[in-house]
Amino acid sequence: MAQRASILRGRDAFARQEWRLAFAQLSGADESGALEPDDLEQLASAAYLIGEEKKAFRLWARLHHMLVERGDAPRAARWGYWLSLNLLLSGEPAQSTGWLARSDRLLKSREATCAEAGYGRIAAGLMAMGSGDLEGAGIRFREAIALAEGARDTDLLSMSLLADGEFLIQSQRIAEGIRRLDEAMLAIIAGEVSPVLAGIVYCAVILACQRTFDLQRAREWTLAMNEWCAGQPDLVPFRGQCLVHRSEILQLQGDWELALEEAERARHQLSNRSGAVVGRAHYQCGELCRLMGRFGAAEEMYREAGRLGCEPQPGWSLLRLAEGEREAAVLAMRGLMGAHGEPRPSSAAVSRIGYLAPYVEILLASGDLSGAQRAAEDLAEAAADFGAPVLHAASSQATSSVLLAQGKAEVALAGLREAWTRWQQLEMPYEAARAQVLVAAVCREVGDHATADLHLESARMVFRRLGATPDLAALDGVARRGQERPSELLTERECEVLALAAAGETNRRIASQLAISEHTVARHLSNIYNKLGVSSRTAACMVARENKLLRAFSADSQF
Repeated sequence: MAQRASILRGRDAFARQEWRLAFAQLSGADESGALEPDDLEQLASAAYLIGEEKKAFRLWARLHHMLVERGDAPRAARWGYWLSLNLLLSGEPAQSTGWLARSDRLLKSREATCAEAGYGRIAAGLMAMGSGDLEGAGIRFREAIALAEGARDTDLLSMSLLADGEFLIQSQRIAEGIRRLDEAMLAIIAGEVSPVLAGIVYCAVILACQRTFDLQRAREWTLAMNEWCAGQPDLVPFRGQCLVHRSEILQLQGDWELALEEAERARHQLSNRSGAVVGRAHYQCGELCRLMGRFGAAEEMYREAGRLGCEPQPGWSLLRLAEGEREAAVLAMRGLMGAHGEPRPSSAAVSRIGYLAPYVEILLASGDLSGAQRAAEDLAEAAADFGAPVLHAASSQATSSVLLAQGKAEVALAGLREAWTRWQQLEMPYEAARAQVLVAAVCREVGDHATADLHLESARMVFRRLGATPDLAALDGVARRGQERPSELLTERECEVLALAAAGETNRRIASQLAISEHTVARHLSNIYNKLGVSSRTAACMVARENKLLRAFSADSQF
């Protein structure tokens, strides 16, 4: 009698979406083996929804065996396929393949057009896509959609649309693929499908948004997902890789502390997953630590990410740059992008486009203006191809930064203001503040010190709120520069090098005109940056122009 009461309370709790209470009540009844398949299914779902994934997997396996024993092969196959999908997404392909084969065998002698077979099509399609067989994957996903529509199975339809959307994006049919993903996500928010699908669908949609640089869509669905979760306080929707994607969105929105918390949670939750997956969580922790000036922790995270098989760039090189190791930063990025400053052919892929803006920054700091210009042109081309606002903002800033380093400050101003405006529209405060610092540099050059001070103070407030310690330190360096004349801090040769750099000359041209090696030019620039308390060529050139070093040294020199 007590067991029956517990089952009834568990069912009621499940209907009210009180997942923890449902799990507790049904677990108690399950200890005596009193649960029928419907109740065991709810228990497994409740376990999954409160974050007890391993228990959920074990319960689904039990449910599968129970249904086999009772002769319900289609329903048993359904949960076998569901296990196959989840194990595949968890980075356990061998077990996933085993469950797929077992479920296929169960349906072999039955009607191949039943809805349950659709889940098998999805799992098989994902495996095909992972092995590079896009055509085979697309066929299976379309079959799954047809089975879902025929059976009016909303869960199967949502998963089929999700898989097909990913296939379409990989096939460069991006707009069509995004529409599929939006439809799958809408079914979650509208409550039309089982809540156990929520995390899987959200994670895939955000990943697709990142690959296509559609950050506005990622933010919109994240907000909608947050509202949907608010009515289910027991729900653990963000887990594992989902937490990494959520952390990245929070970082862009300017909530760095919460972003770091989510990344740390992901790192611990993913500790038993495949290396590349957990490596991504380490990389995200490294990014946030770098931005907040925790350089030691950042280096440790990047190293661990690399050890686990996750590319530690561009974060690793940006860390080297922040620590003043410009040559190391350039070497690392050139090794990734190409030996002569040209991106490798594979860098045209979507995953490599995100490296271009940091590459421009690093090349500018090292004095390679021609390489920086080529990378900025590549970024402009990518922005035109994708039409993504975030790429247009990054492109405007990169192109204008190159112009500024070439001594074309007034030409650069329009692009920098455009970048600043775009970052504001995208609600990305850190990027907007960095653009303001560059706008301030141009304003000072043309003598508009009041406007420059306004932009610097605004940027300072953002950096302080975010905890962007390195950027605050750089602004303090700008403030201190007015107290000492750079010509008193630098040697005569360093002043000559800085004057030529401020005139827009490349390291090679400076070396030629001063009859020294490019390596020596780079060493002089590194010393100049350290003495002036700046971290980039652009900032150092701004000092030169403010203090009229260009005019002074061009008058007396032989170049």
